[in-house]
Amino acid sequence: MRSDRLDALRGLAMVWMTAFHLSFDLSYFGLWPQDFYNDPRWTLQRSCIVSLFLLCAGASLALALHQGQRLQAFGRRWLQIAGCALLVSLGSWWMFPGSFIYFGVLHGMAVMLLLLRLSAARWRGSDALWWLLGAAALTLAWLGPGIVRSHASLDVLNQPWLNWLGLISRKPVTEDYVPLLPWLGIMLWGFAGMRWLLRHRPQWLGGPLPTGTRALAVLGRWSLTYYMLHQPVMIGLLSAARWFL
Repeated sequence: MRSDRLDALRGLAMVWMTAFHLSFDLSYFGLWPQDFYNDPRWTLQRSCIVSLFLLCAGASLALALHQGQRLQAFGRRWLQIAGCALLVSLGSWWMFPGSFIYFGVLHGMAVMLLLLRLSAARWRGSDALWWLLGAAALTLAWLGPGIVRSHASLDVLNQPWLNWLGLISRKPVTEDYVPLLPWLGIMLWGFAGMRWLLRHRPQWLGGPLPTGTRALAVLGRWSLTYYMLHQPVMIGLLSAARWFL
């Protein structure tokens, strides 16, 4: 059983992401020059969008476990996410060979969901653990740059084969980068938050959606399909528009 309100929240993230990517595409084609890599107006938006996605992913996993999701069902969904992550890497390598996506949001989500699912199967105790682990992930990511810079031997963590952990002192050259730290902390908080709601405020998850938000819930149910299709469609339309104009 799904939660329409959680789906609507995920759908809202999809709409925000679409607007962000359309702006990026317009800049990429030279139609609206913007600095998406350094301008806080864009970097902050990206962080908020990714955070919303990961909060929803953690909450969805908690809800699925509460409803008795079998490991096989989780495995099928996980394979879909991992397969789409591979397609994103291939597509971005074709468009941005010098900065292709090797550990973006889908890659990070696949690893985080796997870690959280396996951990949740072993730990069924107090929710405080999940909140504390989330805070620890955020804190470690905040301290990470200073720790890596202060120990020359730790510079290896900046290499692509290890920087997916998130303990880095310099940002890698890639179009999307969602390492375990700090983002696992956000997913853990989404997971813990949903567990709290299910125990203390389950009524908040039910009931009719506000007027005009039903479409967001539908979009949220098809988030992975939409995620994979929206950029090729927008890039194709913009390419066609440039060719004809």
